[in-house]
Amino acid sequence: MTDAATPSVLQLRVVVEAVDYDQAVAFFRDTLGLPEYLAFAEGGDERVVILDAGRATLEIANPVHKQAIDRIEAGGAESPHIRLAFEVTDTEGATRRLEAAGGRVVAEPVVTPWQSLNSRIDAPAGVQVTLFQELLESGERAVLDGFSTDDERASADD
Repeated sequence: MTDAATPSVLQLRVVVEAVDYDQAVAFFRDTLGLPEYLAFAEGGDERVVILDAGRATLEIANPVHKQAIDRIEAGGAESPHIRLAFEVTDTEGATRRLEAAGGRVVAEPVVTPWQSLNSRIDAPAGVQVTLFQELLESGERAVLDGFSTDDERASADD
């Protein structure tokens, strides 16, 4: 058993199979700017690269929330079951760079109710990507209407 000071999970790694490996690496490493952490090749055509995406989080949304995000972020265009989201410093610029690198813009940058600037892109390897730029610090965002934690909701229901 671990305590709060010693997490049992140390890293989130998302594994994507890319038929056009070179296109996917160029898109995510060279254009989006995810630095190469490790790369392996056992021989023949077998290749893998692990890109550093900074801090990882796992966002779990129920279907109603997913539909709300799709409506706000992408004008109702439905996202797949799993979508990657990358925090960037310039959503508009990153959107244009990824579009020029072959990404299909699903939704142009839009300011969300939680004060981030989000866009959606269909990327290589069948991956849909959200780019988001935080417009407020987390403490400023936390006091906005509609923000609470599951712990706060449970306490309010008691």
